[in-house]
Amino acid sequence: MGFHPGIPSNWRLRFWWVSASWWVSAILLAWMAASVAAQGIASRNVTAAKRDAPSGLPWHARFADVSRDAGLVHPTVYGGVASTTYLYETSSGGVALFDFDNDGFLDIFLLGGTRLDGPVEGASNRLYRNLGNMTFQDVTAKAGLTRQGWASGVAVGDYNNDGHLDLFVTFYGTNSLYRNNGDGTFTDIAATAGLVLPRDNPPYWSSGATFLDYDRDGHLDLFVANYVDFHPARTPKPGENANCNWKGIPVACGPRGLPPARHWLFRNNGDGSFRDVSKEAGIDQRRNSFGMTAIAADLDDDGWPDIYVACDSTVSLFFRNNHDGTFTEEALERGIALNDDGMEQAGMGVALGDYNLDGKLDLFKTHFADDTHILYRGEGEGFFTDVTLPSGLAVETRYVGWGAAMEDFDNDGWPDIFLVTGNVYPETEAKLPTYPYRSPRLLFRNLGNGKFEQITAQAGEALQARHSSRGSAVGDLDNDGDLDIVIWNRNEAPTVLRNELRRPGGTAGGNWLSVALTGNASNRAAIGARVVARYGDKVQVREVLSQASFYSANDLRLHFGLGDARTVDLEIRWPNGRRQPLKGVKAGQFLRVKERAGPDDP
Repeated sequence: MGFHPGIPSNWRLRFWWVSASWWVSAILLAWMAASVAAQGIASRNVTAAKRDAPSGLPWHARFADVSRDAGLVHPTVYGGVASTTYLYETSSGGVALFDFDNDGFLDIFLLGGTRLDGPVEGASNRLYRNLGNMTFQDVTAKAGLTRQGWASGVAVGDYNNDGHLDLFVTFYGTNSLYRNNGDGTFTDIAATAGLVLPRDNPPYWSSGATFLDYDRDGHLDLFVANYVDFHPARTPKPGENANCNWKGIPVACGPRGLPPARHWLFRNNGDGSFRDVSKEAGIDQRRNSFGMTAIAADLDDDGWPDIYVACDSTVSLFFRNNHDGTFTEEALERGIALNDDGMEQAGMGVALGDYNLDGKLDLFKTHFADDTHILYRGEGEGFFTDVTLPSGLAVETRYVGWGAAMEDFDNDGWPDIFLVTGNVYPETEAKLPTYPYRSPRLLFRNLGNGKFEQITAQAGEALQARHSSRGSAVGDLDNDGDLDIVIWNRNEAPTVLRNELRRPGGTAGGNWLSVALTGNASNRAAIGARVVARYGDKVQVREVLSQASFYSANDLRLHFGLGDARTVDLEIRWPNGRRQPLKGVKAGQFLRVKERAGPDDP
């Protein structure tokens, strides 16, 4: 394989080694698959690493479950309750936190499902309007968002640059582009916009999706991942082959043993329609992975958005933007396709952040039980190193991980890691009680020295509550300067976790800054904008993402915990590459920044 001319010479040995070791890894994977009990989902069957002694440091952010008081009482219907027959009953979970009515408060959109034996009364996707006092009103019907089916994921963006955030929702079947009409209603325009995939027998199973402006023309394009080429009539039933069992118990088949699907890229024409550019962009060439969550971010820091897809039981994908309308898949070379052992993992959710405050983006990815969730440290120019073991995150391998976040929940200036868990198979717990179907949320506090410490018990009883969760989204629901969490629970009502971080007027609680960006020449929602914050002796980078976690969308406002710092210097790099510095910004505010129309604008 050739080398990209922008790759520094000290990485060329790594390119050679990865290329040479690929076949070794492939042979090792085949040997391991033959030597252990087969199953449909990848897992290394590793034991947890030894935990360090507790740090003894205080933790001041506690989470309270306020779901019922908030008004989120409707259960999410999705597949069988006691058992499942097919894989598509198990793998949804999209949550979007976005301000659909521009009143300054985050609203909540939750995906729903159905059951194999037909529609269920009351089952639907749901939109909850934030009333401003930590209570929410169900406005689904009024908004025109009622739909029942096998929904998968959600992406947020303003595809037509009209100042109103739109939703793209993936399904097993026909996807939906919900145009925000600006009057509290939405209209599904996927068909007229050219976003209906060209084959409907069998239906495509679209999974992760993300808006991005890959050609930097100011209009949001759309990437759509697909999971498996799935049709119930051609899929074995539980227990019918080696990929339809888990630890000897018959379960829904797959994804191994099912055909992998392809992925799609649509270019925004700027007139409300999209054009399929998957082939010319090089996206449709990769048809060997089971795609799940998709994120678009500038992972190699060259000013152009790339695409990363967490893939289940196959190599994950990194489509590097070539700046000419094409992409090159380089996850293996860059160190984010496999783990440090060269093994595939059951990639589900993705969190993006800067945990070590070096100004480089890092990746966290969730996986299956008996495996470690993985932390990739960004080394610069798009290269990454697996630091899961030295970071202290390998101490937890008991649960299946899904939605995740790399956010500063205690505002001490160091981003923490949060994830939700839940087993895929409700029928296995009776025979395997050590693998419960419902399991707790996990929180790892950042110790500031490259290491994390699991502190779930210290963060409140609500994190220890057991559910089979999938998606989660993070944002400041009550605009009080700390981050709250909304969680999708399978066949249960969702969870709203209010962060009860004590404020600076009390005994604890660091300073903070929330940055809301509005594009001008760039796309209006500023998807893909990068903000570098410098506070004290720290530097932290964050980007505005359309999708993250597991099939979900976090608050588009970028939250920075600042610790003791009272001011912060910012540099904004807009999606079109233009830079805008802001010096001496005061902490403790929601800062709104509009992109300059020209270099001489104030």
